[in-house]
Amino acid sequence: MKDQLNSDLFDPRNEMDSDYSRGSAGSGGDFGFAFNDSNFSDRLLRIEIMGGPSDCLPDGEGCTSIADWARHRKRRREDMKKENVLDLSLCPEEQVLNDGQPDMDDAAGCENQDEEAVAMVEETQSGDEEANSNESSWNMACSTVLRVKTLHISSPILAAKSPFFYKLFSNGMRESEQRHVTLRINASEEAALMELLNFMYSNTLSVTTAPALLDVLMAADKFEVASCMRYCSRLLRNLPMTPESALLYLDLPSSVLMGEAVQPLTDAAKQYLASRYKDMTKFQEEVTALPLAGIEAILSSDDLQIASEDAVYDFVLKWARTQYPKLEDRREVLGSRLARFIRFPYMTCRKLKKVLTCNDFDHEVSSKLVLEALFFKAEAPHRQRSLAAEESATLNRRFIERAYKYRPVKVVEFELPRQQCVVYLDLKREECANLFPSGRVYSQAFHLGGQGFFLSAHCNMDQQSSFHCFGLFLGMQEKGSVSFAVDYEFAARSKPTEEIVSKYKGNYTFTGGKAVGYRNLFAIPWTSFMAEDSLYFINGILHLRAELTIRH
Repeated sequence: MKDQLNSDLFDPRNEMDSDYSRGSAGSGGDFGFAFNDSNFSDRLLRIEIMGGPSDCLPDGEGCTSIADWARHRKRRREDMKKENVLDLSLCPEEQVLNDGQPDMDDAAGCENQDEEAVAMVEETQSGDEEANSNESSWNMACSTVLRVKTLHISSPILAAKSPFFYKLFSNGMRESEQRHVTLRINASEEAALMELLNFMYSNTLSVTTAPALLDVLMAADKFEVASCMRYCSRLLRNLPMTPESALLYLDLPSSVLMGEAVQPLTDAAKQYLASRYKDMTKFQEEVTALPLAGIEAILSSDDLQIASEDAVYDFVLKWARTQYPKLEDRREVLGSRLARFIRFPYMTCRKLKKVLTCNDFDHEVSSKLVLEALFFKAEAPHRQRSLAAEESATLNRRFIERAYKYRPVKVVEFELPRQQCVVYLDLKREECANLFPSGRVYSQAFHLGGQGFFLSAHCNMDQQSSFHCFGLFLGMQEKGSVSFAVDYEFAARSKPTEEIVSKYKGNYTFTGGKAVGYRNLFAIPWTSFMAEDSLYFINGILHLRAELTIRH
């Protein structure tokens, strides 16, 4: 039984979530019958409940929603900051209630620490232990004792669940008959601590609402009860998620233990935000108002429904300028937090040039990012896929392509002897399959002679409307009434040689917003184009090329 009881202490992940699915965790793990029972206890736990300037209800008490809990906690943090500037000369010396034992814990000084600090006193201490106790008690020294609770506890059960209690019981107990242990907590923590202590015996909680569970989660983090943190995390994940709750979960204290035990909850919060805001254009104002943690969660997603990575970059700049008006702060958050979520290798070269001259980024940072992006663009396709595969198993996703509304292209430009560009567009088989029966997919814009052009692939009916087929079109972005004469050629790689084969040539005088192309590029029905033995899909990829030349 000793090994079983101590499983929480030596490996915080030993207890699986399945243990809790049975309610009381089954035989051998439920000691609820022994809670506060002198027959099964070896010590008395005195809980001193302190009042003072920050005396208030628990964060979750009286709160009907996550938003209420967050506002209440924010007010408490502000109160704690105000307490920290109190004149120390006004603080009375600490008096520790210890059932007639000599007072060993008179504080030499008095200061208010963060509310996460724990005050505890063990009866009859040595000099070193007394000093440590004084230090950890300072955060309560300027408060008054509202009431005292005394509980019968089993030190093996508490020590097995919590490194905090393990250290408390294994240090300072010079004689076995000294059985009293004192904890000091804020009044706001009382209900959560009682729930936590009961959980350490029974592996169950009586509270079910999000605010109350968050209170217990905070107490479990404070007293290092990893199993309870995982339990709260699981219950919170099972509750309906909202933008407010997701952001709150991402803003929880980031101690090492908290990070490990609550990782599934924070992962679920990130996934919720990424899914809700995957089409950022529909929630522009809402997304612009999100805090940094929310933006990071959204930008980490591969499934953003956004025009291009250029648009991601533009949005990040807009958000940073709104949230961080000071240039120094903006550079810091862009360089250290947000740049890694922008997939620069999938930005257009025109936009990368603007990155180099953007004052919002430190020049050294922007130069490194652009250079890395250009090296990636210069790699052979198989090498690019290899780099993306290597990163898919990591948190860094900069080489992984998102599901852009506008597909990325590779462009080779020539100025002499004639203004010309060669554009390469790759489409996956599943992307083409999704075009049936009347869909279309657009490329990112590319430029020739100062004008913007794009390619669009269609599933449409042939000229006689007798069957579906694959069409490819060239369009010019609308920009005034400029007239532009262009020679163009469409080509594609084809089996068995896998060489690029010309499919259609033409010339056209463009005006803004017009497009030209061929409704049945391969002169075959859609079913033949998409067949398993199709000549045009090489390792699942359709390789298209368009060559444009300005006519003089």
